[in-house]
Amino acid sequence: MTRAAGAAQEGGPGVGAVLTGFATLAVIVVLGYLLGRFEVLGKDADLVLSRLTFFAATPALMFLTVAGADVTDIFSAGALVNVVTVAVAALVYVVVARFLLGRRGAELTLGTLSASYVNAGNLGIPILVFAVGDAAAIAPILLLQLLVMVPVSFTVLDLQTGRRGTSLGHVLLTPVRNPLVIGVALGLLFSVTGWRLPDLVLAPIEMVGAMAVPTMLVAFGLSLRGSPLPGTGAGRGPLWLAVGLKTLLAPAVAYVLAWKVMGLSGSDLLGTVVVAALPTAQNVFVYAMRYGRAVPLVRDTVLLSTLVCIPVVVAFAGALT
Repeated sequence: MTRAAGAAQEGGPGVGAVLTGFATLAVIVVLGYLLGRFEVLGKDADLVLSRLTFFAATPALMFLTVAGADVTDIFSAGALVNVVTVAVAALVYVVVARFLLGRRGAELTLGTLSASYVNAGNLGIPILVFAVGDAAAIAPILLLQLLVMVPVSFTVLDLQTGRRGTSLGHVLLTPVRNPLVIGVALGLLFSVTGWRLPDLVLAPIEMVGAMAVPTMLVAFGLSLRGSPLPGTGAGRGPLWLAVGLKTLLAPAVAYVLAWKVMGLSGSDLLGTVVVAALPTAQNVFVYAMRYGRAVPLVRDTVLLSTLVCIPVVVAFAGALT
């Protein structure tokens, strides 16, 4: 990461460097597919790995990420643009999918996340480093997603899928029971207070957190085995709606707001647009696996939005630098 940042700062953000970030992640997904194709890990390996990331690896990673973030960045102009962009994408999806495509329940909730939840951690950080030299622009959207979108979405999904009762007490306590929310809350506490864990405690957390990204990508690759080509199933309407909003509408809205309204330019403008253009996070796929709903929709959206965002990010990187 440091070497990439240094290269970006010395030679300027290059298209080749941005492509390198995508290629690295693609290799791991292909590895997961091959492991599934040859049945190396056995049946239901994708479900097992998804549970591992949900209950252990991702909470550790989120704690480390948020604990190291500067919470004051959430008040920046670029951060405000990205928050508005997420809200616009989510609102448009809900309106179109609910009233024109007839989607409802957990499928609507997970589709909304697919259209608005940015791949901030495992793709956003390296791509921003490659594109603008640092990943500071990702911190605000990461905090928004983990502190607001995740607990609200899990509360709604728990109620929609009937995983537990629907009493008021349960609704209020649902977010704090979620391992990801716990990891984020603890990370925010350490970020605000400046506390630091002793190395004896921090080292195993870092080791477990380091599993999150590759394990998540391998699980995603495993799920592709035997799956139909993305975009060919019955749910093509919600799928292409989510992909279009995530990779086309979102960066366009961010560009107009950041440039025309906020007056951003240079790396600040590029960083804001790149954050908006990032594809749907693999986290949403883990959530779909966890709740057993809309798995094909989310899986295909993650894959297609990742493919579509490559030329989008490259185009903006070339135009704004």
